Amino acid sequence: MKSTIVSAQDWEKARQELLVKEKEHTRLGDELAASRRRMPWLKVDKQYEFDGPDGKTDLLGLFQGRRQLIVYRAFFEPGVHGWPEQACIGCSLTLDHAPNPVHLNGRDTTLAYVSKAPQQDIARLTAKFDLRTPPWYTILGDFDTDFGVGEWHGTNVFFREGEQVYRTYFVDGRGDEPTVSLFRYLDLTVLGRQEDWEDSPEGWPQDPASSWWHWRDEYPTS
Repeated sequence: MKSTIVSAQDWEKARQELLVKEKEHTRLGDELAASRRRMPWLKVDKQYEFDGPDGKTDLLGLFQGRRQLIVYRAFFEPGVHGWPEQACIGCSLTLDHAPNPVHLNGRDTTLAYVSKAPQQDIARLTAKFDLRTPPWYTILGDFDTDFGVGEWHGTNVFFREGEQVYRTYFVDGRGDEPTVSLFRYLDLTVLGRQEDWEDSPEGWPQDPASSWWHWRDEYPTS
């Protein structure tokens, strides 16, 4: 298994040609972000209740006084594979890539996780893996079903004007991938993610999508 071997001059030429496409991709991403900023808003009038590290609160409380709120729905609850020792494998992968909240807070933005698991189980899981997570709340009402994350993970974005909350964006499925830097790193490599949906040269190793994911403490040792 080997790609074409070339001189340093030809390698640099190929890199510059690829760089043109990468810059086009970056500019397209900027255009998409600009479109998100121009999405219409949906007024949220219904009251939602959560249990958090500091007790009961509502959707407004999740903002922690900031103007913007990003809410990721993680599946950690009875009936999910891995319960009660683990959250779902895919959600756990996302949680392992949580950013340091201080940088988001610096832009008047709060990131929060929500699940159906009771607070004592959330506290136990974060302590077990020493997870540097943003505030992680327990869903007590219909938030998950009302905001498209009752059966699947997803990210909702909200904006606050005083005490009025608006829903401004929602993404799920592979749309959540940018929050997992692992994928970006693997995409830089010659083998890529090594999944069967990728367009790779013949003979490259490929496994079924997500079949190689494990909880952080259960990866095979090499």
